[in-house]
Amino acid sequence: MKKHAFAIIAAICLSTATITSPIIGHASSSTEAKTSVNEKLGVPIAVYGASLNAEQKASVKQSLNVAADEDTEEITVTGEDIAKYIQDGDSRARLYSSAKITPQDKGKGLVINIVTPDNITEVTSDMYSNAMLTAGIEDAKVDVAAPKPVSGHSALAGIYKAYEVTTGKTLDKERTDVANQELSVATDLAKNSDVSDDQVSQLLTEIKQAIAEQKPATKEDVEKIVDEKLSTLKIELSDTDRQLLIDLMNKISNLDIDFSKWSSQLDDLSTTLQDKLGSIKNDIDSDSGFWASVKNFFKDLIDSIKGWFN
Repeated sequence: MKKHAFAIIAAICLSTATITSPIIGHASSSTEAKTSVNEKLGVPIAVYGASLNAEQKASVKQSLNVAADEDTEEITVTGEDIAKYIQDGDSRARLYSSAKITPQDKGKGLVINIVTPDNITEVTSDMYSNAMLTAGIEDAKVDVAAPKPVSGHSALAGIYKAYEVTTGKTLDKERTDVANQELSVATDLAKNSDVSDDQVSQLLTEIKQAIAEQKPATKEDVEKIVDEKLSTLKIELSDTDRQLLIDLMNKISNLDIDFSKWSSQLDDLSTTLQDKLGSIKNDIDSDSGFWASVKNFFKDLIDSIKGWFN
């Protein structure tokens, strides 16, 4: 009997590992159609982490769909750039995450693609979008890649550098500092609390939307907004994490931002997040599809276990 029980437990572990793997996808660069250069906006810029060796760089170029004959400008993000763009950034940091930024027509908004999802382990595309809006980056398509598992934080410095080179604009350092802090808070909340990455992004987006609409005058007003959104979204945080969030949002409320313009961009991001979360819930509740097969698998497994002991 014990042998049967151990076999069942082993099957659970093995089957769980096997059944979850299909939800992680890989972007294929080879099937993307080559597009013409927008002469008004300029060519895309690929920015590579300075720590990449030749083999890793070639892998990243392929992931970012930077063909040898493509009109893409290529630059490198260095330790000096980390110190420049990331508050308290370490100039000796090892840099592997890379990005390609393609300018878009005004009003197109931000489109973020993590093309090596297995290798960007902490930062999600929605977290990048939120931080980039805070930093003042608009109307761009951004692809992010890494040749090995990394958190993805340093890619933001590369995106800043590429954006400035692409547009000729200088980003406001106060805004980039707050954006960097936002990315850290977002990943910390996802790691430390029982909240998914998408829920963290939704929380940040909705708090910023409320700040844009209500224009809070004091830190106490910001605190009220944060608590209202935590309650509405049914998210519980530790006192420490809640205070980190309040401090961050208070800094955001004091930035020199055109909140009327910012609000519409956040609306787009919020709609995307709500659609994504709704789709996940529908998949889980559905009687068909991948999640239904997961539920049925474990139901059958539990019935089998009961059978062994009857």
